[in-house]
Amino acid sequence: MRRSDIWLTLGFLAGAHSVTALAPAGPPYREADALGLGLALASALCLLWRRVAPVSVVCATSALVVVNAAAGYSTTVTQWPAWISLFTLFSLRGRVARVVGALVELAAVGGYVLLDRGPVGAADVFGVLVCFLLATVAGEAAHSRRVAADAEYARLRAEERSELARELHDSIGHSVNVMVMQAGVGRRVFAADPTFAREALGNIESVGRDALGELDRLVRVMHTDRPTADLSALVDRVRAAGRELRLNTGEVRMSEGVAQALHRIVQEALTNALRHTDTGRIDLDVAQVGDTVVVEVRNEGGHLRVERPGRGLANMHERARRVGGEVEAGPVHDGFRVRATLPAQP
Repeated sequence: MRRSDIWLTLGFLAGAHSVTALAPAGPPYREADALGLGLALASALCLLWRRVAPVSVVCATSALVVVNAAAGYSTTVTQWPAWISLFTLFSLRGRVARVVGALVELAAVGGYVLLDRGPVGAADVFGVLVCFLLATVAGEAAHSRRVAADAEYARLRAEERSELARELHDSIGHSVNVMVMQAGVGRRVFAADPTFAREALGNIESVGRDALGELDRLVRVMHTDRPTADLSALVDRVRAAGRELRLNTGEVRMSEGVAQALHRIVQEALTNALRHTDTGRIDLDVAQVGDTVVVEVRNEGGHLRVERPGRGLANMHERARRVGGEVEAGPVHDGFRVRATLPAQP
């Protein structure tokens, strides 16, 4: 039960009492008495449950209109809760409930026409039809707005889940791949170079802690704490995995959204380089040409391990598209290249 329904009901109770006391109905209608006031108050009280049980409220208020007319009272007060309940029904429920409510309301109108003591002329019928159309059309419009709002909310939630999935794939996937590479290097050199193996274990622990921290950050503050274009941590992780990486970057100025996209694209490209090649140098170049930021990741290696296609390339294309850029990825004569062209300001 909403506070607005309580205030609406209180308003109708006060209005019913005022109209009954200050504007008594003349002949041929029955003078206001306890029964007439009770019918008006009961009709207003039904509005408290109009959202919880709209069909039942329509039936109750419609029945009270007929009882009120049969008892000889004017319908000045009791008709309005019936129209409001019909509006509520059309705004909240589906087609079957609307048909039931409309039929009940029309039956109540028929009972009013048959039982009302006063003459029911063309003006009265026209007024009833206008009220009926206003209640149903306005209720349908409110229902359509609610459906559209729910659909928009569902779309935004789906985009949010998709964004979170991309963040987890790009960030945690990168960390896991680095850990796997370092574990493999440590295992191969464990007997021949135990010092390097211990360093690899230390790096695995460090990357694992970072991955846990990143996972916690993504879950808690996904939309407020975004990664920047600082690529030093990514570079250090790749080098710690035993791969040679050459970094060439100049001064780049870009918005936070573009920096985030650049960071994730580079992260995914480096992850793919580690995953699909065992040896060879990795080159990372970042430059700004006018209002455009160009990032290129090229990894050497004549033999590329072909695995089951993942989401990496699709995520890179999607991130670039969101800021108005594009990604080109494919094999070149000496390895594989990922090239992203992003606007400095999306």
